[in-house]
Amino acid sequence: MGWSSLVLQYSAGLIALLGGDEPAGGVVIYHVCRYVMNQSKKSIDWSNLGFSYVETDLRFSARWRDGVWGDGELIPSADMAVHEGSPVLHYAQACFEGLKAQTAPNGDVLLFRPDLNCQRMGRTTERLLMPTVPESLFMRGIESVVRANAAWIPPHGSGASLYIRPFLIGVGENLGLRPAPEYEFRVFVSPVGPYYKGGGLSLINLAVIDLDRAAPKGLGAFKAGANYAGGLLATQMAQSLGAQEALYLDPSEHRFLEEAGSANIVLKMKDGSMVTPESESILPSVTRRSVMTLASDVLGLSVSERPVDFLAEVDDIDEFAACGTAAVISPVGKIRMADHWYHFHGDGEMIGPTTQKLYDLLTEIQRGEREDTFGWTRAV
Repeated sequence: MGWSSLVLQYSAGLIALLGGDEPAGGVVIYHVCRYVMNQSKKSIDWSNLGFSYVETDLRFSARWRDGVWGDGELIPSADMAVHEGSPVLHYAQACFEGLKAQTAPNGDVLLFRPDLNCQRMGRTTERLLMPTVPESLFMRGIESVVRANAAWIPPHGSGASLYIRPFLIGVGENLGLRPAPEYEFRVFVSPVGPYYKGGGLSLINLAVIDLDRAAPKGLGAFKAGANYAGGLLATQMAQSLGAQEALYLDPSEHRFLEEAGSANIVLKMKDGSMVTPESESILPSVTRRSVMTLASDVLGLSVSERPVDFLAEVDDIDEFAACGTAAVISPVGKIRMADHWYHFHGDGEMIGPTTQKLYDLLTEIQRGEREDTFGWTRAV
């Protein structure tokens, strides 16, 4: 049954219940969403999902015009119509976020630290001269879309999750290099499996590519769409060398670790400490922040964020891992730089015990399998 049919069916039912009085649109939406939340799951092979787009039933859209945000609404169409002069098309005035919804053992649907995604988008909008999406609108967009697409949320234990993509683009008639006259905030969701093939916690390889992800004092620390198109070639080059992803060094000296193409870096050093690279070009990751907190507060490790000179310190690294919303935590077995492969824990053939513990701790909290003493999860 489509969205329009649901609205008509439940409008008629509500009118009857209310004695002939037509209910407000918001009441209809609420009850339709309640209906959808109670429907059986889609017939999907959840355990074999990859990380790719799957169109779901509804998405959320809100417009900013004349300095004011509209209320926003759930819409059925995945297509967007934008003016040919829109700054998003010519000047990349766009930003986005990524987070996941997971089903807990008791059936609750949990979000993981969505407030930090909202804050990060706020930092990016300020940098790109875009209107800030209020937290109330950001959260309402996310939660309404998750509820409306409940049939697409993978069940607990499937190894899959519901990926949530909030984004903001500059639209409207324009030609010169200036901020857009209007903006659209949209949120869509898609059921996904692991980002890297292999599922769960599996080893990946990285390759240092002689391309820069971001310029010093540029957009590297912001989740702007402009950061990512330039990384496509780097990823392709890394894959041609036998790696899954590119690894970037600092753009000034090409010595210090920054991040992988789609993930931050965390390191378990041979002295027992946890280190994450520090740079003004690194995107602040919700996952990395959480991993470092778990390493400190649960595992009792000494943690630090500091510059890491890769070649000078490579022999001091025991476990190397990439982390992010999509990747969660991915242990890195080998890294290629120039013509040499550097091997990490177990000669690059084994998942390190600290990486395994951190992965287990993080995913158990995200899935509601472990008590959330940090208050990180939020039930939808």
